[in-house]
Order: sequence, then structure tokens, then C-alpha cells
Amino acid sequence: MRHSHVSILGAPLDLGAGRRGVDMGPSAIRLGGLHKSIERLGHTVEDLGNIPVEQPESASPGESNAKYLTQIQAACWHLAQGVERIADAGQFPLVLGGDHSVAIGTVSGLAQSYRKRGQQLGLIWVDAHADMNTPETSPSGNVHGMPLACIIGQGPPQLTQLYDFSPKVQAKHVVLVGIRDVDLGEGSIVRSSGVHYFTMRDIDEKGMRYVMKVAADLASNGTDGFHCSFDMDSVDPDEAPGVGTAVRGGLSYREAHLAMEIVSESGQMRSLEVVEVNPVLDIANRTALLAVELIASALGKRIV
Repeated sequence: MRHSHVSILGAPLDLGAGRRGVDMGPSAIRLGGLHKSIERLGHTVEDLGNIPVEQPESASPGESNAKYLTQIQAACWHLAQGVERIADAGQFPLVLGGDHSVAIGTVSGLAQSYRKRGQQLGLIWVDAHADMNTPETSPSGNVHGMPLACIIGQGPPQLTQLYDFSPKVQAKHVVLVGIRDVDLGEGSIVRSSGVHYFTMRDIDEKGMRYVMKVAADLASNGTDGFHCSFDMDSVDPDEAPGVGTAVRGGLSYREAHLAMEIVSESGQMRSLEVVEVNPVLDIANRTALLAVELIASALGKRIV
């Protein structure tokens, strides 16, 4: 990856999750030495702080099938505007979550910036979950299980219609990597949506190198680069215990690094977000420290 101006923006949102704590994720990642890690790679680093987010104690959850929808819309709008400004300035946006519903804001801001230039955005989504539920299929009503559906135009209008256009990314330009925990109703959405997807079985059988090279090619085909959205629960809980929704059987330490190294070497990644670090559930900040390592790999760090 060429040397860039990396602008960091925190999104301390945990309204979309069923368990508290991921709002502290941006602080934990910063505490893990993020700035120095990026600077050592030759990049310029600017930290823009955190977007404002309403706390659940002062908010009503609203409808049970899409909890805190109004508050999540407001947070995503703030985030989208911040990311749009970063992208418009030709800088590299690095977003720190928060639960994965923040991706609605991140991708909306990026898509708006690209749209103004007549360009298309691709998307690589690394996650244990498909995040393609809708209020009609969600068993929990937690919006962090819905962001990818919203990004491709399926979901509550409050989230799909940020900037008054939808979808933010065409389904054919989206690649899901590492899914292993998909709800029954959600599975049919994944299969019919037109997104590309690689399950953990695909990674087991074909290898991470093959999967990520194909993912990068698919997300780059017909686009002007892609955004990478990395949920830390894609990594096995033995390596990343402090996540929002842990699922056994995830990526190994080296598989996760290889994924980010290949994303970097593709030369097509235009932005990155890392989400779902939960310090409340972590052990000595291990998951946040791993997040810093993976960000460094995505931004060009190599073994030699």
C-alpha cells in the first residue's frame, strides 16, 4: 500500500448490539498503540476523535424488531458525513467501531463521495455473520445483524435511504468472507441477494489465499476500489475473546493476517473499518491489540 494520509474516526456505538461494551472498542484500539503502528509504516496519521452517539440509558429502544433505530440513524448520519469529508479530501478513512451497524454510516459516506465523482464502490465484508437480516427476519431485533442488507438496499428506509439513494453498493460488488453463523431466514436473503460469499468451509477447502484473491478481484471488478469492513468476531474466540458475538471455528491468527495482507497487496482497498471489539469481555486487551496488528497488515506491514 502506498503511503497515505490516514484519518481515524471513532464510532462508539453499541445501540445495535444485544450486549453492552463495544462502545469502548475505539478507545481500546487506540490504547493498543494504533497511531504509532500506522506511523511506523510511513503513513501520516490524523485522529478526528469520535462521532456523537446517544447512550441507551437516555433513549427508548422503539420497535422490538429494529431496536434504537432512530438513534442508530442519527449516529450513522454523523459518521457518513465525517467519512464523506475524509474521502472527498483524498485521505484514507479508518473507522473504529462500535457495533457493526456503524458500517451503514461508513459505507453511505463513501458511496456518496464516489457517487459525486461518477464512481462505483466495492465491498469486502469479513465476518462470522452475514449481517443480512431485516426487521422481518431478525430473531433479536438488533440492528448490528442488518447492516449489509441495508447497504444493498434491503431494510428500514431510515437506514437504506441515507443521502436519498439506495443501494449504496450493488450486490454484485459485495463479497462476504468467513461466515459461519447465519440465521435461517437470513440465509435465503444471502442466497437470493446476488452478493458473493465464502463460508468457513470454503476457506477450509480452498485456503485463505485463494478466497481473498478472488474476493479482491470480485470487489474490484467494475468498481473504483473497495472498502474493507472487518468484524473482529470473524477471528476464532481463542485469538479474539473480546468481541460482540463470539462464534467458535473462526479464522486463525495467521489466516486473519493473510487476509489483510492480500487486501493490501491488491492495491484496491480505499478504506477500512474494524468493529465489534468489546473490552468488557476481553482478556488484557488482547482483541484490541490484535485489531491494531491486523490494521497494520492491511496498511502495508510485512514480515520482512
